[in-house]
Amino acid sequence: MHIHQPICYNFSAICGALTLAQKALGCSRVRPHTETENVVAPLTFNDLAPENQELVDAALAASAKAYAPYSGFAVGAAVRVADADGNIKVVTGANVENAVYGLGICAEVSAIAAAHTLGVSRIEAIGVVGHRFFPPSSASQVVRPCGRCRQIILEASQNSSCPVTVFSCSGDLQTIFAEPISKLLPSPFGPADLGLDHMWPELRETLVTSVTRLRESKSRSGPKSLQDQKRHSAA
Repeated sequence: MHIHQPICYNFSAICGALTLAQKALGCSRVRPHTETENVVAPLTFNDLAPENQELVDAALAASAKAYAPYSGFAVGAAVRVADADGNIKVVTGANVENAVYGLGICAEVSAIAAAHTLGVSRIEAIGVVGHRFFPPSSASQVVRPCGRCRQIILEASQNSSCPVTVFSCSGDLQTIFAEPISKLLPSPFGPADLGLDHMWPELRETLVTSVTRLRESKSRSGPKSLQDQKRHSAA
Protein backbone atom coordinates (compact mmCIF):
# COMPACT_ATOMS: atom_id res chain seq x y z
CA MET A 1 0.00 0.00 0.00
CA HIS A 2 1.65 3.23 1.02
CA ILE A 3 4.96 1.63 2.04
CA HIS A 4 5.47 -2.04 2.73
CA GLN A 5 8.00 -2.98 5.34
CA PRO A 6 10.31 -4.80 2.89
CA ILE A 7 10.51 -1.58 0.91
CA CYS A 8 11.28 0.36 4.10
CA TYR A 9 14.15 -1.98 4.82
CA ASN A 10 15.50 -1.53 1.28
CA PHE A 11 15.20 2.23 1.60
CA SER A 12 17.11 2.15 4.89
CA ALA A 13 19.83 0.06 3.26
CA ILE A 14 20.11 2.56 0.41
CA CYS A 15 20.34 5.48 2.85
CA GLY A 16 23.05 3.64 4.77
CA ALA A 17 25.01 3.01 1.59
CA LEU A 18 24.73 6.67 0.60
CA THR A 19 25.96 7.76 4.03
CA LEU A 20 29.01 5.49 3.74
CA ALA A 21 29.69 6.86 0.27
CA GLN A 22 29.48 10.44 1.54
CA LYS A 23 31.92 9.66 4.33
CA ALA A 24 34.30 8.03 1.87
CA LEU A 25 34.17 11.13 -0.32
CA GLY A 26 34.62 13.46 2.65
CA CYS A 27 31.16 14.92 2.24
CA SER A 28 29.30 16.39 5.17
CA ARG A 29 26.36 14.39 6.46
CA VAL A 30 23.10 15.30 4.73
CA ARG A 31 20.28 16.11 7.12
CA PRO A 32 17.39 13.68 6.47
CA HIS A 33 14.46 15.28 4.67
CA THR A 34 11.13 15.28 6.43
CA GLU A 35 7.87 16.45 4.93
CA THR A 36 6.95 18.29 8.11
CA GLU A 37 9.62 20.89 7.37
CA ASN A 38 8.38 24.24 6.11
CA VAL A 39 4.72 23.39 6.68
CA VAL A 40 2.08 24.89 8.89
CA ALA A 41 1.85 23.79 12.50
CA PRO A 42 -0.08 20.55 13.06
CA LEU A 43 -3.70 20.66 14.15
CA THR A 44 -5.78 18.36 16.29
CA PHE A 45 -9.27 17.06 15.58
CA ASN A 46 -10.81 19.72 17.85
CA ASP A 47 -9.08 22.49 15.89
CA LEU A 48 -10.97 21.62 12.71
CA ALA A 49 -14.19 23.16 11.47
CA PRO A 50 -17.20 20.82 11.80
CA GLU A 51 -17.26 19.95 8.09
CA ASN A 52 -13.60 18.99 8.22
CA GLN A 53 -14.10 16.96 11.38
CA GLU A 54 -16.79 15.04 9.50
CA LEU A 55 -14.36 14.51 6.60
CA VAL A 56 -11.45 13.08 8.60
CA ASP A 57 -13.77 11.01 10.81
CA ALA A 58 -15.24 9.48 7.63
CA ALA A 59 -11.71 8.68 6.47
CA LEU A 60 -10.95 6.97 9.79
CA ALA A 61 -14.17 4.96 9.56
CA ALA A 62 -13.30 3.95 5.99
CA SER A 63 -9.96 2.51 7.14
CA ALA A 64 -11.94 -0.30 8.81
CA LYS A 65 -12.82 -1.49 5.29
CA ALA A 66 -9.21 -1.76 4.13
CA TYR A 67 -7.76 -5.00 2.79
CA ALA A 68 -4.23 -4.91 4.18
CA PRO A 69 -3.03 -8.43 5.05
CA TYR A 70 0.54 -7.77 3.87
CA SER A 71 1.50 -4.47 5.46
CA GLY A 72 -0.89 -4.50 8.39
CA PHE A 73 -1.35 -0.79 7.66
CA ALA A 74 -4.93 0.35 7.04
CA VAL A 75 -5.60 3.61 5.23
CA GLY A 76 -8.93 5.34 4.73
CA ALA A 77 -9.65 8.36 2.57
CA ALA A 78 -12.68 10.61 2.31
CA VAL A 79 -13.32 13.23 -0.37
CA ARG A 80 -15.75 16.10 -0.04
CA VAL A 81 -17.42 16.70 -3.37
CA ALA A 82 -20.07 19.02 -4.76
CA ASP A 83 -22.49 18.02 -7.51
CA ALA A 84 -23.82 20.30 -10.25
CA ASP A 85 -26.53 21.61 -7.91
CA GLY A 86 -24.04 22.44 -5.16
CA ASN A 87 -25.06 19.53 -2.93
CA ILE A 88 -22.18 18.37 -0.71
CA LYS A 89 -21.33 14.70 -0.30
CA VAL A 90 -18.55 12.78 1.40
CA VAL A 91 -17.31 9.74 -0.51
CA THR A 92 -14.87 7.26 1.00
CA GLY A 93 -12.36 4.62 -0.03
CA ALA A 94 -9.79 2.31 1.55
CA ASN A 95 -6.53 0.71 0.52
CA VAL A 96 -6.71 -2.68 -1.19
CA GLU A 97 -3.47 -4.66 -1.18
CA ASN A 98 -2.40 -7.50 -3.43
CA ALA A 99 0.07 -10.37 -3.22
CA VAL A 100 1.82 -8.61 -6.11
CA TYR A 101 2.64 -5.48 -4.13
CA GLY A 102 2.67 -3.10 -7.10
CA LEU A 103 -0.97 -3.91 -7.89
CA GLY A 104 -2.31 -2.49 -4.63
CA ILE A 105 -4.79 0.38 -4.73
CA CYS A 106 -4.33 3.38 -2.45
CA ALA A 107 -7.24 4.68 -0.41
CA GLU A 108 -7.06 8.09 -2.09
CA VAL A 109 -7.41 6.53 -5.54
CA SER A 110 -10.27 4.36 -4.30
CA ALA A 111 -12.16 7.38 -2.92
CA ILE A 112 -11.68 9.58 -5.99
CA ALA A 113 -12.72 6.72 -8.29
CA ALA A 114 -15.84 6.19 -6.17
CA ALA A 115 -16.70 9.89 -6.51
CA HIS A 116 -16.40 9.68 -10.29
CA THR A 117 -18.59 6.58 -10.31
CA LEU A 118 -21.29 8.64 -8.59
CA GLY A 119 -21.00 11.19 -11.38
CA VAL A 120 -19.35 13.80 -9.18
CA SER A 121 -15.96 15.17 -10.16
CA ARG A 122 -15.69 18.49 -8.29
CA ILE A 123 -13.54 17.68 -5.29
CA GLU A 124 -13.04 20.29 -2.59
CA ALA A 125 -11.02 18.43 0.05
CA ILE A 126 -9.67 15.02 0.92
CA GLY A 127 -8.87 13.49 4.29
CA VAL A 128 -6.34 10.66 4.66
CA VAL A 129 -6.00 8.57 7.83
CA GLY A 130 -3.76 5.56 8.39
CA HIS A 131 -2.72 3.31 11.25
CA ARG A 132 -0.89 0.06 11.83
CA PHE A 133 -3.19 -2.62 13.20
CA PHE A 134 -0.71 -5.51 13.24
CA PRO A 135 0.90 -5.97 16.67
CA PRO A 136 2.40 -3.76 17.88
CA SER A 137 -0.36 -1.46 16.68
CA SER A 138 0.38 2.22 16.20
CA ALA A 139 -1.85 5.19 15.39
CA SER A 140 0.46 8.16 16.01
CA GLN A 141 2.11 8.39 12.58
CA VAL A 142 0.82 11.04 10.17
CA VAL A 143 -0.03 9.59 6.78
CA ARG A 144 0.35 11.68 3.64
CA PRO A 145 -0.58 10.73 0.08
CA CYS A 146 2.14 8.99 -1.91
CA GLY A 147 3.49 10.61 -5.09
CA ARG A 148 1.05 8.80 -7.36
CA CYS A 149 -1.92 9.85 -5.24
CA ARG A 150 -0.73 13.46 -5.19
CA GLN A 151 -0.72 13.48 -8.97
CA ILE A 152 -4.25 12.07 -9.05
CA ILE A 153 -5.46 14.62 -6.49
CA LEU A 154 -3.82 17.38 -8.54
CA GLU A 155 -5.68 16.22 -11.66
CA ALA A 156 -8.96 16.34 -9.74
CA SER A 157 -8.07 19.79 -8.41
CA GLN A 158 -7.31 21.25 -11.83
CA ASN A 159 -10.38 19.68 -13.43
CA SER A 160 -12.52 21.05 -10.59
CA SER A 161 -10.90 24.51 -10.77
CA CYS A 162 -10.75 24.12 -7.01
CA PRO A 163 -7.65 24.29 -4.77
CA VAL A 164 -8.13 20.93 -3.04
CA THR A 165 -7.06 20.87 0.61
CA VAL A 166 -5.44 17.66 1.83
CA PHE A 167 -5.93 16.71 5.49
CA SER A 168 -3.12 14.29 6.38
CA CYS A 169 -3.90 12.64 9.69
CA SER A 170 -2.54 10.26 12.27
CA GLY A 171 -4.75 7.31 13.12
CA ASP A 172 -5.75 8.82 16.43
CA LEU A 173 -6.55 12.18 14.76
CA GLN A 174 -4.32 13.95 17.25
CA THR A 175 -1.94 15.24 14.58
CA ILE A 176 -3.34 16.68 11.36
CA PHE A 177 -1.72 18.74 8.62
CA ALA A 178 -4.01 20.77 6.37
CA GLU A 179 -2.23 21.70 3.14
CA PRO A 180 -3.26 22.55 -0.42
CA ILE A 181 -2.30 19.96 -3.00
CA SER A 182 -0.19 22.64 -4.70
CA LYS A 183 2.09 22.57 -1.65
CA LEU A 184 2.33 18.79 -1.53
CA LEU A 185 3.08 18.68 -5.26
CA PRO A 186 4.86 21.91 -6.27
CA SER A 187 5.71 22.71 -9.91
CA PRO A 188 3.38 19.96 -11.15
CA PHE A 189 2.43 18.75 -14.60
CA GLY A 190 -1.29 18.28 -15.13
CA PRO A 191 -4.20 18.83 -17.51
CA ALA A 192 -3.74 22.61 -17.27
CA ASP A 193 -0.37 22.24 -19.02
CA LEU A 194 -2.17 20.59 -21.94
CA GLY A 195 -5.01 23.10 -21.98
CA LEU A 196 -7.47 20.41 -20.93
CA ASP A 197 -8.39 21.50 -17.40
CA HIS A 198 -11.61 23.22 -18.50
CA MET A 199 -12.66 20.69 -21.14
CA TRP A 200 -13.75 17.75 -19.01
CA PRO A 201 -17.28 18.98 -18.11
CA GLU A 202 -18.13 19.23 -21.81
CA LEU A 203 -16.39 15.95 -22.59
CA ARG A 204 -18.25 14.27 -19.74
CA GLU A 205 -21.57 15.34 -21.28
CA THR A 206 -20.41 13.86 -24.58
CA LEU A 207 -19.54 10.63 -22.78
CA VAL A 208 -22.93 10.45 -21.02
CA THR A 209 -24.77 11.07 -24.31
CA SER A 210 -22.73 8.36 -26.03
CA VAL A 211 -23.49 5.78 -23.32
CA THR A 212 -27.18 6.70 -23.35
CA ARG A 213 -27.33 6.10 -27.11
CA LEU A 214 -25.56 2.76 -26.73
CA ARG A 215 -28.04 1.62 -24.09
CA GLU A 216 -31.01 2.76 -26.17
CA SER A 217 -29.60 0.95 -29.18
CA LYS A 218 -29.20 -2.22 -27.11
CA SER A 219 -32.83 -2.11 -25.97
CA ARG A 220 -34.06 -1.67 -29.55
CA SER A 221 -31.95 -4.31 -31.29
CA GLY A 222 -30.87 -6.63 -28.46
CA PRO A 223 -32.20 -10.15 -27.85
CA LYS A 224 -35.64 -10.53 -26.39
CA SER A 225 -36.03 -10.90 -22.67
CA LEU A 226 -36.69 -14.36 -21.22
CA GLN A 227 -40.31 -13.42 -20.59
CA ASP A 228 -40.80 -12.35 -24.24
CA GLN A 229 -39.20 -15.58 -25.41
CA LYS A 230 -41.63 -17.63 -23.31
CA ARG A 231 -44.60 -15.70 -24.68
CA HIS A 232 -43.35 -16.26 -28.21
CA SER A 233 -42.91 -19.99 -27.60
CA ALA A 234 -46.43 -20.29 -26.11
CA ALA A 235 -47.94 -18.62 -29.17
